[in-house]
Amino acid sequence: MSARFEEIDWRATPMGEISLRRRRLPGSDVEVHEVKLGDEFLMSSLFTAGEVALAELGLAAHPGAGGLDVVVGGLGLGYTAEAVLREERVASLTVIEGLETVIDWHERQLVPLGERLTSDPRCRLVHGDFFALAAGAEGLDPGQPGRRFDAVLVDIDHSPDHVLAEGHSSFYGPAGLRALAGQLKPEGVFALWSDDPPDDAFAASLREVFAEAAGHVVTFANPLTGGTATNTVYVARGGDGAGRP
Repeated sequence: MSARFEEIDWRATPMGEISLRRRRLPGSDVEVHEVKLGDEFLMSSLFTAGEVALAELGLAAHPGAGGLDVVVGGLGLGYTAEAVLREERVASLTVIEGLETVIDWHERQLVPLGERLTSDPRCRLVHGDFFALAAGAEGLDPGQPGRRFDAVLVDIDHSPDHVLAEGHSSFYGPAGLRALAGQLKPEGVFALWSDDPPDDAFAASLREVFAEAAGHVVTFANPLTGGTATNTVYVARGGDGAGRP
């Protein structure tokens, strides 16, 4: 195997084959970690601006002075979670990850942010199906049924229209979003990362459930093309009683 490329781990999972790879960019000393699920790239440490913005924009929308309880749906390489932990107002962070392998990479410190996340006492990595928990009556914390949160930040699918599994699609409609809103405290915030441009239909679903909703375009440098690329971060906030019948 080339010194510029290494497959650190490979596993078969219920969603398909997942691999963690490390490589160096040609002509540079930049080391890149990548996660692939089958033939699809899930995450690269070369492009993290959108994941960081998910945390920053989502938490900036919350008016609370401190003691925030936060959920991140999707661990990936940990950049959203790490950005959440940089916020001093955060009291607890629960990261829900559907693939136990990804949690194992962090616990074994096979990824750059593994030690940072697993050593922070505010942070808990939970193996679970985020979408099933968000839709369920017991809520997002398997250890504390009925617990509500100040912010739920989600980065799992590529976009509301490009999902990793068919069962995820219902989450992005009004019924799924209404169930998610019911997991939030009265001033709670929901934020979502998307690899696609802002989508009017999804924004309309957000506004049907939440009192406030906006899509933010995040622009960042793309060293592979020499140009720029964009992600979208949707931020919604409900106010008292949002999302409840």
